[in-house]
Amino acid sequence: MLHMILALVIFLITYVLIMTEWINKMTAALLGGFIAVTVGLVHQDKALHGVDWNVIFLLIGMMMVMSVLKDTGIFQYIAIKTAKFAKAKPLRIMLLMFMVTAFVSAMLDNVTTVMMLVPIALLIANELKISPIPFIITMAIASNIGGTATMLGDPPNILIGSATDYSFMDFIYNLTPITIIITVSSLGITYLLYRKGMTVTNENRARLMDYKEANLIKNKKLLILSLTVVGIMLITFMLQEVLHLEVASIAMVAGLILMIINNRKRVDKVLMNDIDWGTLFFFVGLFMIVESLIETGVIELVSNKLIQTFGSDVRVTSIVILWFSGIFSAIVDNVPFVTTMIPLIQGMEGHFTREAMNPIWWSLALGACLGGNGTLIGASANIVSIGIAHRNGFHISFKDFTKIGVIFTLNSLVIATIYVWFRYF
Repeated sequence: MLHMILALVIFLITYVLIMTEWINKMTAALLGGFIAVTVGLVHQDKALHGVDWNVIFLLIGMMMVMSVLKDTGIFQYIAIKTAKFAKAKPLRIMLLMFMVTAFVSAMLDNVTTVMMLVPIALLIANELKISPIPFIITMAIASNIGGTATMLGDPPNILIGSATDYSFMDFIYNLTPITIIITVSSLGITYLLYRKGMTVTNENRARLMDYKEANLIKNKKLLILSLTVVGIMLITFMLQEVLHLEVASIAMVAGLILMIINNRKRVDKVLMNDIDWGTLFFFVGLFMIVESLIETGVIELVSNKLIQTFGSDVRVTSIVILWFSGIFSAIVDNVPFVTTMIPLIQGMEGHFTREAMNPIWWSLALGACLGGNGTLIGASANIVSIGIAHRNGFHISFKDFTKIGVIFTLNSLVIATIYVWFRYF
């Protein structure tokens, strides 16, 4: 019990430091993780084993890919094309980017999506001379909503798919309809939140509409080669289960190949300037802290109490798991949370029929994926998006993200509750 209390205290102190930004969030996360090791809550080997290296190397690989694509000028080209399509009106651009982000996140994982699309939003905002912060926050939120739709869109769904015999089409049949509804409602919220706060001068609009975007492509040969490699990478992502490959390996191979194609002697500069080591080590620290909560039994204790209390009623259990997952996934990363919940829910299968278990599994998926929007550290896509903003000179605090994310999260969970209740009962 003492170890549980100590682990919880370390977690809460770290969380407060991240929220208040009294010290750098990477420093806070790493310090909390290694304090948990030094006081004996978790062995160093176990703590490092708890780090999801698949996520870490996926990020590194995609940062390499983005670095090379940036040199081709393709991001600037897409940015101007998107802005022109929306008549250079900021709110239209934001709504368009929200829809695009949600759609792409359903096809790819949400981290890859924000790494590809957030730089485009930064470029659009720069051309229009407006703040990119609203774009970045809403795109991170859209990536988590869109990622809910398929088995490949968000890591919790991948974990649930692996632990059950649900197929790719099962996820689409059960989760895509509600994801579309939530996306549409979220577009309405975005409109209401930002309809009066984004203005652009006629001069900046006219200048952007007159821009010759074709001149932005700096190296057509490199662009063709890069898009070929990226295309193969994306196809391989979709076929990863058939090929028995992890996304990290696919991304690292693609990134390293592109680095060689671009300039094999420029690797040191890319590692120094284009790899966001602060975000990567922040993830490492968070994984270590959560591993200490798992090792000391804090997460399991809370989860067991929940299931013991409501396990006799499938309808109530489903709704409680939906909200419990949504709230808890906003506080800690949803990957270790779902990893802990899976065996606990599997233990309920002997008490219910297969049909009765379906809403419980889908409630876990909905809560874990949608709850990630609740705070800045609720989902990997949030942290990566804010990291990209920071590297480009824009600071988004824990409070800035959370006060917007909570609105979208509550809306999503309420709609998901209605959906689960009427579809399955």
